[in-house]
Amino acid sequence: MSDLNRGIMKFDGADRPIVVGISAFLVLSSIVALIVWALKSAYAVN
Repeated sequence: MSDLNRGIMKFDGADRPIVVGISAFLVLSSIVALIVWALKSAYAVN
């Protein structure tokens, strides 16, 4: 069992590259969305 199967992702195949890639994309895109939203709210950027 790899270390990626131990934490929150306790399911078979949690260490597959496609699953890791999708998870990373979701996390990074949500961070970018929050930064863009914060900048638009704070500075009234079009």
